[in-house]
Amino acid sequence: MVTMPDPARERLTLIRNGLLRLHKNLLDSERNAYERDVARINSTGQYLDLVLNDPWFAWLRELSKLVVAIDEMLDRKEPPMSDAEAAALIGDSRKLIAPSENSGGFGRRYFEAMQRDAGIVLAHRDMIRLFDTETQRH
Repeated sequence: MVTMPDPARERLTLIRNGLLRLHKNLLDSERNAYERDVARINSTGQYLDLVLNDPWFAWLRELSKLVVAIDEMLDRKEPPMSDAEAAALIGDSRKLIAPSENSGGFGRRYFEAMQRDAGIVLAHRDMIRLFDTETQRH
């Protein structure tokens, strides 16, 4: 059985874990903003339903889908993931979490979250450090 090279798995796992921390920070921030601006969330079930179905949280689904794609790649046995596939997912991650004041979609909402929540800024900094480490390895 051929397995994915350990360095590629390690790099992609580090990026995935960083994205998960960022995702949690973004969810917490959006929950706080939702409760401030819209309505109190009274249960975990209600919160999960909002995250999955409410337009307020829709922009975060792009990040969720990326994490799922990374998980699927890490779990794939045949054919084993190549270094190029790992690099492509890392590149997709870097592109997605680029805050942009002047764009729409994820970049804009991400920029806005960074403006209101220092925790997001710190999680973003950690992701940039991971990407910089990744760049230095290549």
